[in-house]
Amino acid sequence: MFTSRRLLVVATVVALLSGCATPNPYDGSSQGQASNESGGMSKTAKYGGLGALAGALAGAAIDHNNRGKGALIGAVVAGAGAAGYGYYADQQEKKLRESMANTGVEVQRQGDQIKLIMPGNITFATNSDAISSSFYQPLNNLANSLKQFNQNTIQIVGYTDSTGSRQLNMDLSQRRAQSVANYLTSQGVSSANLSVRGAGPDNPIASNADVNGRAQNRRVEVNLGPIPGQQYGQPGAQAPQQNNQFQGNPYSQYQ
Repeated sequence: MFTSRRLLVVATVVALLSGCATPNPYDGSSQGQASNESGGMSKTAKYGGLGALAGALAGAAIDHNNRGKGALIGAVVAGAGAAGYGYYADQQEKKLRESMANTGVEVQRQGDQIKLIMPGNITFATNSDAISSSFYQPLNNLANSLKQFNQNTIQIVGYTDSTGSRQLNMDLSQRRAQSVANYLTSQGVSSANLSVRGAGPDNPIASNADVNGRAQNRRVEVNLGPIPGQQYGQPGAQAPQQNNQFQGNPYSQYQ
């Protein structure tokens, strides 16, 4: 019979293995995991392992009478949930990088968030919230991805440079973010977990002192993250589904 000490050791092993050996429920494969382009531990392994370790500690704390058993159960449950979203985000990130290649859109991964940075030279003309022709293809690619991977929160944030009044820039950035949201929903992206915000000249990513810096600051960012309360990888959780139904598309000429 296992002692509590031995069960704690087993729980720790589960915590370490859960991030690198759990099947991926989103890619149709029962083997492997999304690879980390820079080598070493993948994001899936990191999330699964850390989640399992946290679950092990929580389980041990809750079950005072049998800390080893509580740790083992906590490791398995928490590890599955954390690795589940890790798998999901790994696959979504991979597909987005493929679809955004050579479009001018930058894809960043920051923890459990995926950020797409859409620069001003492809998005909108000066002082305009009308989508530029060069922006349709990246938006179409993004819409297709968001219909396939539809278990995300989607936050669209518009930014400007510091030229002009703050109120003008806040209004313009809000309208631009809303234009992107309107186009994505017109392509069939659900608005259920979508939000829009105009940030104007706040949070610049370059200096506003020169032309190149201001061009970088005039951008739209799309931030993707997990839905609060969504049990990724748990029984009953929905894998991403393709949604091709949308009626009355005013932008169909650009598909």
